Amino acid sequence: MSSTVSQTGAVRVRPKEKFDFFNDARVRSAFYQLLTAGVFAWLVWYLVSNTAHNLEVRGMNTGFGFINNSAGFDTDFKLIDYTPGVGTYGRIFLIGALNTLFISALAIVFSSIFGFFVGVLRLSSNWLVSKVALAFVEIFRNTPLLIQIVFWYIGVFSLLPMVKQTLDLSLGAEMLLLNNRGLYLATPVAGDLFWLTPLALAVAAAGVVLLRRKARKLQEHTGQQSKTLLPSIALLVLLPGAAFFFTDMPLTWDVPTLQGFNFVGGTSVPPAFLALLVSLSIYHSAQIAEAVRAGVLSVNKGQTEAALSIGLKPGRVMSMVIIPQAMPAIVPPLISQWMNTVKNSSLAIAIGYSDVVSLFMQTALNQAGYAVEMVGMTMAFYMVISLSISGLLNIYNKRVQLVER
Repeated sequence: MSSTVSQTGAVRVRPKEKFDFFNDARVRSAFYQLLTAGVFAWLVWYLVSNTAHNLEVRGMNTGFGFINNSAGFDTDFKLIDYTPGVGTYGRIFLIGALNTLFISALAIVFSSIFGFFVGVLRLSSNWLVSKVALAFVEIFRNTPLLIQIVFWYIGVFSLLPMVKQTLDLSLGAEMLLLNNRGLYLATPVAGDLFWLTPLALAVAAAGVVLLRRKARKLQEHTGQQSKTLLPSIALLVLLPGAAFFFTDMPLTWDVPTLQGFNFVGGTSVPPAFLALLVSLSIYHSAQIAEAVRAGVLSVNKGQTEAALSIGLKPGRVMSMVIIPQAMPAIVPPLISQWMNTVKNSSLAIAIGYSDVVSLFMQTALNQAGYAVEMVGMTMAFYMVISLSISGLLNIYNKRVQLVER
C-alpha cells in the first residue's frame, strides 16, 4: 500500500499493484518475441539437418571443402589471372563475382547518366524532342530485358564484319577495333615512374576540392562569386601533364595486331559483354528516365518561375534549383533500379557471358556438384551487393531530404 496527501490534507491510500505474470504486457511482449525466435531457429535447424540427411542418403557430397579443389575449365573473359587445372573453384567464384560487378557498375553509370538525360528531354518544350524521348522510354521500358539481350547479341554484334573486315573505331590508329568476335583495345603498359602521374592527378583533384570550398565560403560571407571552372580544369590537366612529361612519358601501348585468323595483344572484350552492357544500360535508363521525370514534376512550378525571374538561365535553373529539390523523389526508385541492374545481369547466362551464375552456378556446379552450397553462395553474393547498394543510397537519401524548420 502507498499513500499520498491531497491539498486538503486528507490522506488517500492507493492499493498496491499486483504483478500478474500472464497478463502483464511486458511479459507477453518478451514471451512472444522469444517464442518467434525459437520457432525460426528450429525451422532453420530442421531445414539444414533435413537437407544434409537427404544429401547423405543419396551419397552426395556436402560442405565447402570444394572451394580449394582445382577447376578444370577456362573462361573467355576474366579480370584476374587464372590457369585451368591450377586455379580453384574459389577463384572461379571470384572471377564470376568480379565479372558481374564490373559489368553491373558500368551499366549503372551509363544508365544513370543517359536516364537523367532522357528524363529531362521528356519535359522539353520542343515537341519533336519530347516525343522522341517518349518513344524511347515506352519502347525499351515495355520490352522484356531478356529479349533485348538476345536481340543485341544475335541481331547486332553477331552481324558485325568478320576479322578481315574489322572496323577501326580509332580512325586508323588501330587502338580500338570492332568485329564479330568482339572489341579489341590497346592496353596501356606503365613504366617505372608512371605512378607519379596518378599521384599528381590525385593532388590536383584535392586542390580542386579545396578551391571550390574556398570559393563557396567566400560567396557565403561576401556574396561574391568566384570562377572555379577554368582554374580547376587547368589544375587537373597541367599538374598530371607536367608529371608525365618530366618523367620522360613512361607509358607504352600494347596494340592488338592481326596474326592468322584473330587479333593478338591488347585487351579483348567478347560480344556477350557488349550485348549485355548495351541492353542493361538502355533498359534501365528508360526506367530511370521516368523516375527523373516524375521527380522534376514534383517540384512546384513556382520554383522555376522564381529562378527565372532573378535572371538564371534555363540550364542553370534545372541544375541548381530543380534537380536538387527533385532528388528526394528520384533516389528511392533509383535504388531499386541499381539493385535490379545487378540482379538482371544474371540473364547473361542466355548469351554465355561469364558472370557468377554462368561460371559458378552452372559450369562449376556441373563439374563439382555441391548444388546447395554453390546456389547458397550465389544467392548470398547477390544479397550482399543489393543490401550494400540500398544502404549507401539510403544514407545519401537522408542527406538530400528536405528538413523543415
